Amino acid sequence: MRRLLVALGHLWTAPNTLLGLVAGLLSVPFGARPYRSDGALVFRRMPRFFGALTLGGVILHAGHSLDVAVPTYAARVRREVSPCVCLADHERAHVLQYLVLGPLFLPVYLLCGGVSARNPFEQAADRFALTGTGWWPWPRR
Repeated sequence: MRRLLVALGHLWTAPNTLLGLVAGLLSVPFGARPYRSDGALVFRRMPRFFGALTLGGVILHAGHSLDVAVPTYAARVRREVSPCVCLADHERAHVLQYLVLGPLFLPVYLLCGGVSARNPFEQAADRFALTGTGWWPWPRR
């Protein structure tokens, strides 16, 4: 049942994944390198790129590996070094969020504040990276 839901989620978010795939493939001649990781297609060493960005089932990032420690969004606002999270886990949370919201993800994400420590999507991704749970931005009642 879980596999079916994940497959349906990937179909639902296919327009977002296509954007990520096009961006990644256009960057391959300039040094980007694709690989598979935890159900996502990852393009590493994206040229002229800073940090990481998830588009559907595609993760784009500037580094050599997603297995690096990065400060949480809250720690960045306070200019603290810790707590840190694994970038791969943070971005995996965004993939899960895309599987649920599909083409609605980007508009809802932007309405919630975009790239910001106040954005509940970023808070949930940091929570997931810290604890392994809680990737959904709004708690169940």
